[in-house]
Amino acid sequence: MNTYLIFRTDRIGDFLLSAIMINSIKRNDPNSHITVVSSKKNHDYIKSFNFINEVILLENSLFNKIKVICKLRSKYYDFIIVHDLKNRSSIISLLLKYKFRIKPNKNLDISYIDSIKKILLQLDFNFLIPDLNILNGRDFDYTNLLNDDYIVIHFDEKWIYKDYISEYTNIEPSQNDFISFINLLLSTSNKKIVITTGIDCPKILDNLFENNFNQRIKIFKKLSFIDLEVIISKCELLISCHGSVSHIATAHNIKQIDIIEENKSNFYLNWTKHFRNYFPLYRKKFSALSNEIINLL
Repeated sequence: MNTYLIFRTDRIGDFLLSAIMINSIKRNDPNSHITVVSSKKNHDYIKSFNFINEVILLENSLFNKIKVICKLRSKYYDFIIVHDLKNRSSIISLLLKYKFRIKPNKNLDISYIDSIKKILLQLDFNFLIPDLNILNGRDFDYTNLLNDDYIVIHFDEKWIYKDYISEYTNIEPSQNDFISFINLLLSTSNKKIVITTGIDCPKILDNLFENNFNQRIKIFKKLSFIDLEVIISKCELLISCHGSVSHIATAHNIKQIDIIEENKSNFYLNWTKHFRNYFPLYRKKFSALSNEIINLL
């Protein structure tokens, strides 16, 4: 049985890329034992994957780092993959016992999926399109989920100008603009709408939906990422500003409209080259952006 140690000490979206690689490793090497070194941000979520055998939390304190190093040094790993490219992960990995260590280059000209394919070749493994289906078989119960066909709008801080990167184009809608867009989306799609939020719920949603102005709309605030996964996995369309939720949609081959910054299009291409059923739109004034979204339905 080959043992693999994979470092992914950053965010959930980053891990979902590593999950493609892990899924492929498990297909090529079914008896493998895979351990992931995680961060506090992604630890609980990684633990929900049954193709990962062990998850170890790495925190920033010196005591925790020493504790993790001692734990890892008690074992021998056939393969170590420093997939998060963090300096601390690289240093820790060098202190361990292993046969083969892989640390991808920080090459901004190569997409993340092509980097994964290169790692798999180093392991003498192949990549297949079904390896993208990292969320298959994850059936979590969510009792409040709508039974009808619905569209998800993930309305997080990236829609709000003062809460996001100030150099990025302002797409923040006024209350009237957003209501008009929602009503047009309802009439054009003939589907219900589910609105989800990030950790912080934008105030515009509190103001809009405190009176439940339309029964065909449901809002879920501050969900866990597993709950977000469940809701998106059963929708007909995801509309969002690029983030970790985008990886859920592509894992399920769900149509998504992804709102990105035009002058960062090459950066986003590196993240999305493997995306399926994917329709990017550039950030612009909301009145124009909303029309483009409607035209893509």
